[in-house]
Amino acid sequence: MVTGMHAESVAPTARPDVPLSVLLIDDDSTDLELAAIVFGEYALDVHTCAGGAEALAHLRAAPSLPHVVVLDLNMPQMNGFEVLDSIRRDEGLRHLPVVILSTSGEARDVTRAYDLLASSYMVKQRDFAAFEEQVRGFVSFWTTCIFPTDAALPS
Repeated sequence: MVTGMHAESVAPTARPDVPLSVLLIDDDSTDLELAAIVFGEYALDVHTCAGGAEALAHLRAAPSLPHVVVLDLNMPQMNGFEVLDSIRRDEGLRHLPVVILSTSGEARDVTRAYDLLASSYMVKQRDFAAFEEQVRGFVSFWTTCIFPTDAALPS
């Protein structure tokens, strides 16, 4: 669990005793660390993966699934589109909300992400204060959502 010095208490409305669980997937170690720090300002359960294959292995082996996945698109070996497509084709993962967080605002990338059933698409803010505000909005939205009560992988 990633926590910050000024962690704000947030929890999904359906289970106030369970912190929002987020899986961050990004191959850029600097971006991943920065995102973990900013997300860590909130009382969230944050896990990180440095690539698509690692993320899929993590999701398939986990005893429970995250409430939401935050996915970068521009990754080597297995890009975000391939990860999203794999998640949507996997019966045990297909229900997961997947939010794209990418530096690309290209119409073709946005369209392709939504064609693959991304839950939403955000363009990464490069200014730190703007990125903090972007994460604040993300957390504010997702902590008001209701998730399936049993997020465990099917046996």
